[in-house]
Amino acid sequence: MHRLWAIAAAAAVAVALVVAPTASPSNFIRSGIFDDAQILYGNPQVVFPALKAAQTETIRVNLWWGGHTDDISVAPRRPAAAKDPADPAYDWTTYDRTVRYGAAYEMRVLFSILGTPGWANDGKGWNVAPTRAADLRDFAVAAARRYNGRFIAADGRPLPRVAFWVAWNEPNNPVFLKPQFTKVSGKWQIQSAKDYAAMCNAIVTGIRSVPGSGKVACGATGPRGNNNPSTSRPSVSPLAFMRAMNAAGAKGFDAYDHHPYYGQRSETPTTKPPPGIHGNDPTAVTLGNFDVLVKELTRLYGYGMRVWVTEYGYQTNPPDKLVGVTWAQQAIYLTQAYQLMQQNKRVDLFLWFLFKDEVRVGGWQSGLFTADGRKKPAYNAFKTMHG
Repeated sequence: MHRLWAIAAAAAVAVALVVAPTASPSNFIRSGIFDDAQILYGNPQVVFPALKAAQTETIRVNLWWGGHTDDISVAPRRPAAAKDPADPAYDWTTYDRTVRYGAAYEMRVLFSILGTPGWANDGKGWNVAPTRAADLRDFAVAAARRYNGRFIAADGRPLPRVAFWVAWNEPNNPVFLKPQFTKVSGKWQIQSAKDYAAMCNAIVTGIRSVPGSGKVACGATGPRGNNNPSTSRPSVSPLAFMRAMNAAGAKGFDAYDHHPYYGQRSETPTTKPPPGIHGNDPTAVTLGNFDVLVKELTRLYGYGMRVWVTEYGYQTNPPDKLVGVTWAQQAIYLTQAYQLMQQNKRVDLFLWFLFKDEVRVGGWQSGLFTADGRKKPAYNAFKTMHG
């Protein structure tokens, strides 16, 4: 995910979710993969048959409105007609290819709209909110129109429909959204949640304005946050962020998305994180205490709000000697995590990160394949887990 840079920040983790024994499984849960390096930028003639062979149902990719380089951005220049997906300022080439391959191999596509182009925030960086939320809304309209299943591309063929959308990625993490805090009248406020509420609403409004555009999730929170604006790397814990975005008016979305990664390799999918600083709310939300997120989500948004997990994984040793678990443990934990999510009647999506280990030193090593293409035991666990 261009978590290709954020990875160092994510080590969050443990899994486990506590559900009542009588809870009925979700009727909608879909499994899948999130791996931009392979799905967006790999050789699709190799990657998509391999995804299909692994019984992949859903693929998530980041739809970059504006990225750290122009070559990954859909809108490196300001469009004259921002709601028109055919505006010449837009370049959808990579994403058109991805949705077509996804449809050909019978996979649902999920787009995470991410990144602010320089023209939309005075060049402050892709991870700073747009100056005008309306610009983001207009881009969401264009994206939804292009991928609602009715848009005819330049070659005369209709583009396949995108069924799922997510607003941004881990906005409680300064890698993806900054600033996290600002001081107003001498008091710190959670600026990231305030900015994100406007961004969530812009994306939801834009996508919802287009018939046939599918479901939209907000949140996409990372598992941890220090809630300390005085540190060198301030971040916001998931529950604090959820409350703050709700207070700032985030509304209208179909599901709340969360990434409940483990933190240390000794943690299993059922390991609970320690309590918060004052012994109240935990600052981390992993699978081990996923119930606290669902409970707070229900309090804020009601029982009808669905839950997605669009990013989860365990790194392996080899090759990661610092936080990796054994290959056998990874397979066991993958199965346990999926079963825990399947038991929760509120969860509709569970996506694994990654399909293939990253090659670079210090990269993420949670793939079902090694970087040189060998299958780990987790491959068969993933392939058979929804059988």
